[in-house]
Amino acid sequence: MKRTLLPTVFSIAVLLSAGNYGALSQSSPPPRKSAAVRKTVPKSITRTKKVAPAAKKTTTSAVTTPAKPVAAKVTVRVVDDVELAKLIRRDAKQPRPLLVNFWATWCEPCRAEFPDLVQIDNQYRARGLDFFTVSLDDMAELTKNVPQFLREVRAEQIPAYLLNAIEPEAAITAVDKEWRGELPATFLFDGRGQLVFKHSGRVKPDELKIAIEKVMSDK
Repeated sequence: MKRTLLPTVFSIAVLLSAGNYGALSQSSPPPRKSAAVRKTVPKSITRTKKVAPAAKKTTTSAVTTPAKPVAAKVTVRVVDDVELAKLIRRDAKQPRPLLVNFWATWCEPCRAEFPDLVQIDNQYRARGLDFFTVSLDDMAELTKNVPQFLREVRAEQIPAYLLNAIEPEAAITAVDKEWRGELPATFLFDGRGQLVFKHSGRVKPDELKIAIEKVMSDK
C-alpha cells in the first residue's frame, strides 16, 4: 500500500500593536507641526509549523512464489487371479513384451528397487514395452500407502494394481508355477506371452535391461 504524506502548513499570525493615543480635547491647542505623532508598529510574528519531509516512495517488486507442481493422480485398480491372468496374456495381433513387478509397501527391497523400474519404464515404454505393477498390500492400503508411495517415486505413468485373490495360489500359478510368492519378484514375457526372464529379490537393472533388449529385438 502506497502512502503519501501531504505537508500541511499551519500559520498563525499574531499582530501586536502598541501605541497610546491621547484624546484631543477641543480646548487643547493644535499640535505643533514639528511634533510628529510617534507610532510604534510591532513586527508581525509568524509562527510556521515545521513540516516533516515527505516520505520516500518505496517501490516494492511483487515477489512471485513458484507454484508447486501438482502431483499426478495415481489410480490403483483391484484385480483377482482371473483378471491378472488376462492382463498377462498377450494380444496375438499386437504382440508386445510385458514386464510385471510384484511388490508391497512393507517390503524394503521392493521400495529400494522402484526408482530403477521407473527409469526402465521411461526408457523402454516408447519402444513398445508394456509394464505394470501388482501390489500385495492389504485392501486398506488401496487409497492410502500404495498410491502415496507411487507418487513419491514418480511412477504415476505405470499402470498399478492391487491383488485381491480368494485363491492366491491361482494368481501365483498364472504368473509362474515355480514362484512361491516371495517379494519383490520381476517377470518378463515376450510378445507371445512366454516367460523369458524372472528374478526374485531386488532386481539388477543391467541384467534386466539385457533381457529387455533381447526380447525387444526378437519381437
